[in-house]
Amino acid sequence: MGKRVAICAVAQIKNEPALVHARFQNMLLECFESIMEQTRVTFDMEKGIRSVISCSDDVFDARTISNNGMTDVLGAHFRGEEKMAQESINGLGYAMACILSGHDDVILYMGHMKESQSESRQMCTNLAFDPFYCRPLGLDFQIVDALQARAYMEKSKVDDRHLAKVVVRSRQNAKKNPYARENPMVDEKTVMESPMLCDPIRTLHYYPITDWAFGMLLCCEERAKEFTNAPVWITAYASCMDAYFLGDKDLTSNFALKEASRRAYAKAGIKDPRKEIQLFELSDHAAYQLPMWAEGIGIADEGKGGEWIDAGGMDEFHVNMSGGHLNGNPLLLGGAARAIECFLQLRGEAGERQVKSVTRALAHGTYGAAGQHQAVVIMEV
Repeated sequence: MGKRVAICAVAQIKNEPALVHARFQNMLLECFESIMEQTRVTFDMEKGIRSVISCSDDVFDARTISNNGMTDVLGAHFRGEEKMAQESINGLGYAMACILSGHDDVILYMGHMKESQSESRQMCTNLAFDPFYCRPLGLDFQIVDALQARAYMEKSKVDDRHLAKVVVRSRQNAKKNPYARENPMVDEKTVMESPMLCDPIRTLHYYPITDWAFGMLLCCEERAKEFTNAPVWITAYASCMDAYFLGDKDLTSNFALKEASRRAYAKAGIKDPRKEIQLFELSDHAAYQLPMWAEGIGIADEGKGGEWIDAGGMDEFHVNMSGGHLNGNPLLLGGAARAIECFLQLRGEAGERQVKSVTRALAHGTYGAAGQHQAVVIMEV
């Protein structure tokens, strides 16, 4: 068995504010049919897809065992099907483990999320906290992100002006992405005058409610040419979880992301990401997170996020050419969106936003309050 896993094809629908006309199955079927057309893969039990990985969430789907109604449209009937009820980038790590272990040659990985049907994003993320100490306080991801934002902005000299630059650039890049959520263009003044959402996070600093679905076909190195002439290789995946209770960690330490990055770089043989990686896709749920995660993966100096933005670091390192999570991806699926952008860039299929000479890219995903869980994937051609 080879040491690399190939992504042979990706498919996605457009990110939308509210897909009221489509059920989960409709969203996924469009992606499924595209994967089948691109690769001509079969469901033969010997040489085709024997296992399917899905990504969804019971709380946001408002149903128990949220993958149960998806098995038929995923082709998982009478086959192995496993749900990744976590940030979607971890599904790539799961698929990678299945393939490199020799358990499977081919994996179909698909995910969906309709944030628009939830009564409240805050209500849903409140359930991630312990039921005795934090949940009764009303804590949710947004509130804790605001606590982290204040602490990080003080540490790294990031101010409202820096965050406005992040938002404006995100929307400008997303305009070049046909699958990105369509948001109005804004200038820095508009961003800085937008209402407070959760101090110091303004309304335009936080990603908007979004619906989306995706699909990917992955396989072992030996069989990649059966499905594509231009495979993209996953050469490393690593993840790390920070402490569960807020009082047990430094909100600005970037501990989990630094550790996940360190492991991924070691696996991919990367000594200096600034010189050896040409594209970075970071899951910035809020504007302050883009410079913070840049520090965590090592392309911005510790405590220098504000200076990094002023010096043009976002463009120098080709960060979030897709528009990033900030422009609008569902909470659970940001990592998959980052990986799909890396795939398109590595294959030279990113259209107006294409970066020249990309041979190695980093996709990042995060979930939990204040970036509690972090994961990094290195992709190459």
